Amino acid sequence: MNNLRELTLRGTILGAFITVIFTASNVYLGLKVGLTFSSAIPAAVISMAILKLFSGSTILENNMVQTQASAAGTLSSIIFVLPGLLMIGYWQDFPFWLTFAICAAGGMLGVLFSIPLRHVMVVKSNLPYPEGVAAAEILKAGSKSDNKEANDGLKDILFGGIIASIVSLFTNGFRLLSESTAYWFTTGKSIFQLPMGFSLALLSAGYLIGIMSGIAILIGTIIGWVFGVPILSAITDYDTSQPLSKVAMGFWAKDIRFIGAGVIAIAAVWTLLTLIKPMIEGLKISFKSMRSDVSGNDIASTERDLSPKAILLIMGGMLVILLVTFYSFIADSGLSAGMAWTLVFCAVLFAFIMGFLVAAACGYMAGLVGSSASPISGIAIVAVVVISLILLGLGEANGMLASIEGSNFATALALFTTSAVLAIACISNDNLQDLKTGHLVNATPWKQQVALLLGCVVGAIVIAPILEILYNAYGFTGALPRSDMDTTQVLAAPQATLMTTIAKGIFAHQLDWTMILIGLALGAVIIIIDLILAQNKSNFRIPALAVGLGIYLPPSITTPIFIGTLLSWIIKRNAYKKAKAQNLDPEEQFKKADRKAALIASGLIVGESLVGVLLAIVIVISITNGGNDAPLAIPLDLGMLPQLLGLFVFVGICTFFIRRALSAIKK
Repeated sequence: MNNLRELTLRGTILGAFITVIFTASNVYLGLKVGLTFSSAIPAAVISMAILKLFSGSTILENNMVQTQASAAGTLSSIIFVLPGLLMIGYWQDFPFWLTFAICAAGGMLGVLFSIPLRHVMVVKSNLPYPEGVAAAEILKAGSKSDNKEANDGLKDILFGGIIASIVSLFTNGFRLLSESTAYWFTTGKSIFQLPMGFSLALLSAGYLIGIMSGIAILIGTIIGWVFGVPILSAITDYDTSQPLSKVAMGFWAKDIRFIGAGVIAIAAVWTLLTLIKPMIEGLKISFKSMRSDVSGNDIASTERDLSPKAILLIMGGMLVILLVTFYSFIADSGLSAGMAWTLVFCAVLFAFIMGFLVAAACGYMAGLVGSSASPISGIAIVAVVVISLILLGLGEANGMLASIEGSNFATALALFTTSAVLAIACISNDNLQDLKTGHLVNATPWKQQVALLLGCVVGAIVIAPILEILYNAYGFTGALPRSDMDTTQVLAAPQATLMTTIAKGIFAHQLDWTMILIGLALGAVIIIIDLILAQNKSNFRIPALAVGLGIYLPPSITTPIFIGTLLSWIIKRNAYKKAKAQNLDPEEQFKKADRKAALIASGLIVGESLVGVLLAIVIVISITNGGNDAPLAIPLDLGMLPQLLGLFVFVGICTFFIRRALSAIKK
């Protein structure tokens, strides 16, 4: 029997505090660049450092804190869809209770759906679970050391956070550093650019995903901007009086990114298809295991999940909440009660079934390649297309789409339903990583599952107000709260923009499927190439999802990500070289350098993102009191200097990042 402290009040409060920080960071980062990060490892380090100040802290208590925090950090991926409701004008703000309910109910269902998978996908599986294993190693090392391991880790996170905060303040606050630069030129009519982004958060995200995904993203960027945009600009008559950047970004937004969407979609579908057999086998074994648990057999605490009765009870409660939430969403549509309830049941049933399927797939995929590489964006694209086609059939049968208002409502309902699916998928994408960590440190599964449920509630409480603040401070692409806003500071919300465009196009019968079909074909070719590489046991692989992201995201985002992946390769290579020169174990020394680099990277992400949120609060206060939306900006016309300074600072931090990571290698 395990008598160590595990699920405690102080741990729950600390977990809630860390949850708020990482949720705010992830919401900002997701809206700005379309990416989120796993918060499990930095949460574990922060928890160890803080709980060591109190008597009786244990490895299991620390594990509960990181479990709770990582759940909410992942839930923030729901912002990949929700801003679309403002982009189409259906919402004017983010209603707290509707936003909270869809996030909390979807997230908690994601937790419940992943519980039956734990036995086969965690306990009996050989899946690597990279983030889960890494978090367990950090917890074990911290519990054995005399507080030094935790303190050093916290220093690395704080170091990264302070550096990124200062740079972000000078970039987005004082406006003395540029976020990106690009040199545009033409060859004939073809438009080209040499781009570079300077975001430290994206640099860090690149480090965390590794060189293989980085090369795939670079391939996608080359497809989009060395071939796609130049070819389209060469064969299209465009207004030569317009800036090249505006013309080229127009081609990308209207055509090229839909090729990326097609690649991402087929990558997600292929993932689901390849996982059908192991998922079915896993579910059979898991349900059999749960039935044997109910039969009264004495089970060790390290194997005890929430009981089937508790799961069904909570699941029933969440379904009721979803029914009420969807009815509240649909109630103002002016539809008859019969049609309204038909749509409510249709949406909830779709979210439930699709959510369960993607929960299993995302959980398995996260265990296979890590949470960062799991195809969340692709699943969102597939979900929004399927539910839009279902609602299109229903709407045309009963005349709901006869008016512009009806079509707009159907688009909104498709997006709202997709957000529920995404909440389920995002949580399950990370849950099995947490349960793997718990399994390795001998935690009690049912207590972890309670912590995950708590994390969902705390994260859901935070998401709506953070979205509201960011919207009023910066606005989103296609949705500005005020007409006089600085459009250079607008949050792109790339996934939400794409989902909205797809849904609107389907209901208006105006979606150009040509580019999506090209993307599907291109994705199929990439998958075949990757299968051939796998067949030949090549160390080099080309993940189709990453290629799709390279096409689908603008170069100002993909370039710093690629530089980050390059840093991971440089650090690994130099760590091995340095270790061999000192007659040390290369693998062990690389792990030390990699851990240090990962914690610095986490700090850089959190620092940049939190300053973005804090600046948003300052901007909202300024506007409320009659000020402008750049209250801290220093009004100087510096020409190209901010871009040159931005590049200089970025290169300097990259160099320092490598040196600090390698400083972990000591005799």
